[in-house]
Amino acid sequence: MKNILLIGIDGGATKVSGWVITYREQTQLFQISDINLQKKYSDYPDHNSGYTPVDIKTQLSEMNKEIHLTNEEKKQGDVYMNATADVIIGLLKKFPEKKALIGIGMPGLKTADKRGIATIANGPRMPGFSEFIELRINEKNLVLGSPIAHIGSDADYCGLGEEYSEDGLFKDVQNAYYLGGGTGVADALKLEEKLIPFDQAKSWIAKAWEMQCDKGISFERYASAAGIQFIYSRYSNIPVEELNNNHIYPPQILEKALSDDKAAVDTINDVSIYIATLIYERITTIYSGWSGLFSFVNPARELTKKDHKYRGILLDRIIVGQRLGDLLDDSKPTPLLWSRIIERLSELLNKNNENRLKKKYLQNGRFREDFITISKLREAPAIGAGVDAWLTYNKR
Repeated sequence: MKNILLIGIDGGATKVSGWVITYREQTQLFQISDINLQKKYSDYPDHNSGYTPVDIKTQLSEMNKEIHLTNEEKKQGDVYMNATADVIIGLLKKFPEKKALIGIGMPGLKTADKRGIATIANGPRMPGFSEFIELRINEKNLVLGSPIAHIGSDADYCGLGEEYSEDGLFKDVQNAYYLGGGTGVADALKLEEKLIPFDQAKSWIAKAWEMQCDKGISFERYASAAGIQFIYSRYSNIPVEELNNNHIYPPQILEKALSDDKAAVDTINDVSIYIATLIYERITTIYSGWSGLFSFVNPARELTKKDHKYRGILLDRIIVGQRLGDLLDDSKPTPLLWSRIIERLSELLNKNNENRLKKKYLQNGRFREDFITISKLREAPAIGAGVDAWLTYNKR
């Protein structure tokens, strides 16, 4: 495997990032290197900043049949795919003697062969994604160690990153839940020492973005950086575009809250309440089954099983990662966010009738702060993508 270059790709809403991932034989764990490239879609001439995705119902109806791309969609898709190819080619050119092994994480529902994107809420469909990338690499006379096996999900790759990275927080526990907040929200789960993809557990547990709070807003808005901006925009009546132009992101919103900016205080209070309630829902759904604590964004979504094989399990750790993790960490010395989350979790668990839950998570009636750990793996999705490519290659 010495002639293999392992590359992890993390494709987001505004940019694509690629990292060289190293594997250590001694520990059988992975580490992100310092070698990385990033491309913004907006830097490409054909990028359409006002792009409107094809109606989601149309996308879903075409998903398992022929996909009819609009001209605008094809143009925007070419930008995304060229940006991804340029990142991979740029990294591979640094090691021309090596063959690339590529793992790619991208949002959206995948095609039947898992190599393309068939449905995506905030971007263009790209059914020929992997084939396009492979052709671009071949045109440059660079070599792949193996064809791109499939495109994975950010959330699953966060879990793989936490499990297989030297700095990962899944690897030394049996049961844990991961909540990552960046552009969107990522959930990952490890139970009985195994990673459990949410797609495989969808009959009894829902992804964070699928659920909505009592205000009718998806939990993604309270856990993601873009979502927290959106909430602040609503309270302050300042458009998100203006917030971006003035560099007002979640860390700045927290600073404003500490200076008694009312809209910021309301935003941070909402984030505190709903992050705590989401964590409580995870603890209780795993332990005793879904209790209907929240409604769903899609009214047709339902959890068909209250009884599941993991009932009775008490989580050993809650991991909060990416920019949401940084925000919680920054708030620890302050009276906002972190301390409010702990207070809200304490209230919820004290009201619960299950003594095992109280004994595990409460100390003198207060939620034990050491159960929530902040992940330092900011690039967990890219590490996970590389890990997946490696594991898939070695299973051949």
